[in-house]
Amino acid sequence: MSDTWTVTSKAEGTRGKAARPSLWLTVLSLAAFVLLIALGVWQVERRAWKLALIDRVEQRVHAPAQPIPAPASWPAVTAANDEYRHVSLAGRFLHDRETLVQAVTEEGPGYWVLTPLQRDDGTQVLVNRGFVPSEQRDASTRQGGNPDGKVEITGLLRMNEPKGGFLRNNVPQHNRWYSRDVAAIAAARGLTHAAPFFVDADAGSQTAGGPIGGLTVISFPNNHLIYALTWFALAFMLAGKLFVTFGGGLFRRRRFVHEPEGGPDAAARRTGSDAGTIVEQA
Repeated sequence: MSDTWTVTSKAEGTRGKAARPSLWLTVLSLAAFVLLIALGVWQVERRAWKLALIDRVEQRVHAPAQPIPAPASWPAVTAANDEYRHVSLAGRFLHDRETLVQAVTEEGPGYWVLTPLQRDDGTQVLVNRGFVPSEQRDASTRQGGNPDGKVEITGLLRMNEPKGGFLRNNVPQHNRWYSRDVAAIAAARGLTHAAPFFVDADAGSQTAGGPIGGLTVISFPNNHLIYALTWFALAFMLAGKLFVTFGGGLFRRRRFVHEPEGGPDAAARRTGSDAGTIVEQA
């Protein structure tokens, strides 16, 4: 019986060792756990940043209109400090230098009409006057909506959009525009003192028969909480797997190391053997 118990213990011990993961797998699992926790914390921090951004933009959009930054401060204009500010400016539109940029809006597919506004100080600011459908692409179809004299515009300050749109690059030489790339448009239209930003005109600045203004979409997706919960959940499941793997192996080893040779299992095996002997004698 002692030999049987010894063989059984060795077999169980061998199975316990085989169930234990390799060192590399253990290291990779621990590294993955740390990475998942870090990703979850990062998403929590991103969520706080996004909420602050949304609050800041809301305050800018609904604040009273202020004059656009002076030309001397244009190099310091940034998205973080200035984008979506409610601004005002005045000048005369250079309709012969307008640029059409492909757009899809709540009004359907069509174009943004970007027209330089010549100011009294000699500088120009590109103004996104608004949206026109494809059938009004030709400026001659909306001559009545193009004011000739001095105008005052209010709207939102927007930053340059270089490199084109999604999977599409601007082609200035063919007059094909997919993004509001201020620098490229200014170069193509011969604007030598253009601001490095443009202004989205609001609905109050549009003229009868002209482009539809006030269609600026202000949307900041905020799914960071869902992402954070996902990373933390994965980390929790991985931790559970590690606990079962290492904890279960530890419990098995303790059982076979500390259980005496004449323990309950051995006694049960001996009883079964004796019972078999009695039956044979009968």
